[in-house]
Parts: sequence; C-alpha cells; structure tokens
Amino acid sequence: MDIVGFLKSQFICHLLICYIFIVSGLIINFIQLFTLILWPINKQLFRRINCRLAYCISSQMVMLLEWWSGTDCTLYTDPECYHKYGKENAIVILNHNFEIDFLCGWNFCERFGVLGSSKVLAKKELSYMPIIGWMWYFLEIVFCKRKWEEDRKTVVQKLLNLRDYPENFWFLIHCEGTRFTEQKHQISMQVAEAKGLPKLKYHLLPRTKGFAVTVQCLRNVVSAVYDSTLNFRNNENPTLLGVLNGKKYHADLYVRRIPLEDVPEDEQECSTWLHKLYQEKVGF
Repeated sequence: MDIVGFLKSQFICHLLICYIFIVSGLIINFIQLFTLILWPINKQLFRRINCRLAYCISSQMVMLLEWWSGTDCTLYTDPECYHKYGKENAIVILNHNFEIDFLCGWNFCERFGVLGSSKVLAKKELSYMPIIGWMWYFLEIVFCKRKWEEDRKTVVQKLLNLRDYPENFWFLIHCEGTRFTEQKHQISMQVAEAKGLPKLKYHLLPRTKGFAVTVQCLRNVVSAVYDSTLNFRNNENPTLLGVLNGKKYHADLYVRRIPLEDVPEDEQECSTWLHKLYQEKVGF
C-alpha cells in the first residue's frame, strides 16, 4: 500500500472509531436521562442500571487502549492483597504524569470488575461535556471548581451520598490536581521550599484537602487506599492520539494497598500523611 492509501485508511479508521463512540455514547446518555424517573422510586436500581450503562461507554475507551493500540499494562502488587481488589471499596491515588493516565486507571478498574462503578474527583467543567461528562453526572461523580472555599460543602455532600452505594466502587483521585510538566514542577517545588517540605523529583506536591475530606466522608465505607504509581518504559511519552493511531505503549503500574485505618482521621495529620506518601513515591 502506498503512503497516500495508508493515510486514507488510517483516516477512515479514525472517523469510524469516533463515529461509533459518539453515536453509541449519545444513545446511552439519552437512555440515562430516562433512568431519572427511577431515582425517587428506587434509587439503588437507578444506580445499578447506570453502572451498566456507564460501562458501555468507558469500556470502549479501555478497548482502544488494550485491543486497538495493544498497550501492555503490567500490574505489580503484593500477592496477598491481590485477591481483595474488586471485592472492596477503595480510594485509588494515581500520579498524573501522562496524557493517558486516566485510561490506565480505567484499565486497572476493568481488570477487577469495577469500571462501571468507578468514581473520580473531577473539574466542574467536565460535567458539561457530552458522553463522558454526562455519563459521570448519572454516576454521581464528585465535581469541583478547584476553589476549596466554594467546593467543600458540595464535595462533602456528594461524598456522603456514596455511603450507601449498592456496588463496590473505587474512588480515583489525582492528588496533584494537574498533569506534571517541568514548568509546573518548578513552581510546585518553589512552594515546597517555602513551606519547608522536601522536594519531589518525579511528582508535584499533592493537594491534601480533597483527599482528607474524601477519607473523612468515606471512612467505614472504604476499606483501603491503593497507592498507585504509573510509569512507561523506554522513556515513552504516550498520547491519546498515539493510542488512536494504534501505537503500542508499555505501562507499569505499581500498587500498594494501605488499610484505611492506617490513614489518620484528623485533617492536618491526614495532610502530613499524604505528603509523606508522595515523598516515598519514586520513578521507575
């Protein structure tokens, strides 16, 4: 096949993938809209149905990563903890260094059967985005404006609403708040120096307030924190476009299970605990 024909075939494949995702996603969003009539009648049935509908959308993204691009995501964890994954509620701390971090996080969820019920702490703007944003709305995702004084009450209420959730769920949180760049890292380390905190080589300083409130609100509902560190081999810098183009990446995900009772209840002590956790993280 000549180069022109190859490019045309790639373009057609991209269009087909996008078309299928958009059409199926909007149909599912439409069905989710009708499930709202169940909320006042049977809230738990509403939740269970929307877990399955959400899975129909998010699984397409995981399919792109696993099947279309053929990306390998190797999990490293304590074998004694492995059997607990997917059978308990958990808070999953993810580093935020790469463009496809969230896809690898979803890959982790899919592996243990909690993809449809997985939750995130996300920017408010994402709730207006068709398909994924609307899907998250029906999943009772916790949205925030990144202005803690305004967010705290809303975030607390949304988290407390999850205490009677009928499915096992993982609450995924990027404590760094934004994706790692060299410029952001320099600014973050200036803040660390001003606050007398040790400098981090591979991560930004974690934003502790959201994590502390999450722990407080979900205590006795969530069993553990999964400290997760993602890296890619051979200095790969994966992108969504690369995945769409079928480029294969090689990811390593290191997960450490920490019982929630080991995380302090006091907000300040919890903040100190999270800083220490990030100081222990290393790049692989």
